[in-house]
Amino acid sequence: MVTHVDVLASPVESSPPPFLPTTHTMVTRLRDGIRKPNPKYANLVFSQVSEIEPTSFREANKSDQWRQAMLTEVQALHHNHTWDLVPPSPHRHALPCKWVFRIKRRSDGSIERYKARLVANGFHQQYGIDYLETFSPVVKHVIVRIILSLVFSRQWPIRQLDVTNAFLHGYLSEEVYMRQPRGFEDPKFPHHVCRLRKSLYGLKQSPRAWFSHFSEFLIHSSFTASKADPSLFIFHKDYNFLFLLIYVDDIIVTGNALSQVNALLQSLNRQFAMKDLGDLHYFLGIEVQRTPDMLCLNQAKYSADLLKMATLHEANPCLTPVATGSQLSSLHGSPLSDPTEYRSLVGALQYLTITRPDISFAVNQVCQFMHQPTDIHWKAVKHILRYVLGTFHDGLVFRPGDSSMIAFSDADYAGNPDDCHSTGGYCIFFGSNLVSWSSKKQPTISRSSTESEYRQLALTAMELSWIQQLLQELHVSLPSPPLLWCDNTSSIALASNPIFHARTKHIAVNYHYVRELVLAGSLHVRYVSTHSQLANIFTKGLPLPRFAFLKSKLLHSSHISLQGDNRDGDKSAHNQALQYL
Repeated sequence: MVTHVDVLASPVESSPPPFLPTTHTMVTRLRDGIRKPNPKYANLVFSQVSEIEPTSFREANKSDQWRQAMLTEVQALHHNHTWDLVPPSPHRHALPCKWVFRIKRRSDGSIERYKARLVANGFHQQYGIDYLETFSPVVKHVIVRIILSLVFSRQWPIRQLDVTNAFLHGYLSEEVYMRQPRGFEDPKFPHHVCRLRKSLYGLKQSPRAWFSHFSEFLIHSSFTASKADPSLFIFHKDYNFLFLLIYVDDIIVTGNALSQVNALLQSLNRQFAMKDLGDLHYFLGIEVQRTPDMLCLNQAKYSADLLKMATLHEANPCLTPVATGSQLSSLHGSPLSDPTEYRSLVGALQYLTITRPDISFAVNQVCQFMHQPTDIHWKAVKHILRYVLGTFHDGLVFRPGDSSMIAFSDADYAGNPDDCHSTGGYCIFFGSNLVSWSSKKQPTISRSSTESEYRQLALTAMELSWIQQLLQELHVSLPSPPLLWCDNTSSIALASNPIFHARTKHIAVNYHYVRELVLAGSLHVRYVSTHSQLANIFTKGLPLPRFAFLKSKLLHSSHISLQGDNRDGDKSAHNQALQYL
């Protein structure tokens, strides 16, 4: 018998299914025979699927828009002198290539342009023959949030750039051959092959070649690569500052002088085919809304596309991402016959945590079963998606503030039912803005709650030290040492009292890093009550009042304001920390 939940979670069909009588007493829209869309979700915008992306050259060649898109791509390749036509070599294999078609959309879902990309089939490359090193760094999302928080507090301009055919700018050091693109073979030399001079999309070394070429240009232009993250480039001369963040072919540029920013954009445009997209508004699937008082980040469009892909855009929303006290186990449930969809959705949910710390713990749980998920794990994923449906426009908010650093650290002792590992979490504020957080199972078993909390203190201290190193490179000085809040008095004593060393010989030496920072005076560890521990949301499933209270301290909702209990009776830990500093 089909249950009520299964009916709501099923894909929307062209004709409504016959009404299935139910025996439960709950009054629902389906029980009353109502199948019209709920008007309270009318403001949710989902991407339209009226335009379908072709999957083959033959299909795309029937459309004028896609033929023009392919022609534009080939013209750019020839203009860039990407290859030379040469006779085929009997000793070298020519890689196949294919066309990939994508519809580029704006943040509201409307079509921006049709994009055809010629992609080389890098699966046929052989290591040591036509490629060597492949790794290319991309900027960490933590750094993006720190930079946005910093420059918004200083009211600097933030510009967004896009590189046209970014990978085509990288020069190849290896000898690589490719077949001519279908539909654009040279009529004079139809059997010749392309010897690639520059990198092409699909080659294993293309990201590295592009990044090397771009970074060399920036360093030649007096930029320096950050030691904290090589994808961050810093220019400092006299009183002028410029920061440049690169994520493959998406670039953010900011600085304290608009004239310096414009001069940099002109210099980049002369060297590369750049598109100045104006003020930052949509970056890596993140929508950016800037007002004089705040900077809002959310992934509403990405959430809508994710729910549409999962066919849960008309399901009933949930109030929390995970049930209270939920502990998933690999021993519960029946294995899924095809885990492909599970892995795809969980991977997409991981990307959603860039602006949604409230789902970090729930996503961390389902990520631990990617190798062999069961139907119980699949229900947990759908529970998270239904929570996302009800919190569509939630996201981060940055407001102007000082340069203080405050962190919260917490651990759930032996919370994993399979291996008894603890789950640790932390959140770090730069001023009043949340910039870094984590929810992760600890790698080793702890023998006590004190040990698990102490390990998490050390991991949080390492993240704080890394952020401090970054701020030093940005020439930002902290008014006082970072303040780390913990709700376990024994771990606080362990972090500051070397006499406890005899009891902690079994703890790895690297976890005593926090003790060195405390004794050196570069980190303060203080006690905070469990009720005011913000990191509690990253370690376990919480009841709704508790979850809502903690979420209200981390996120901003454009629809509702979640309030917790005892707000007037007990100040939040964040306010305590700000008052202490």
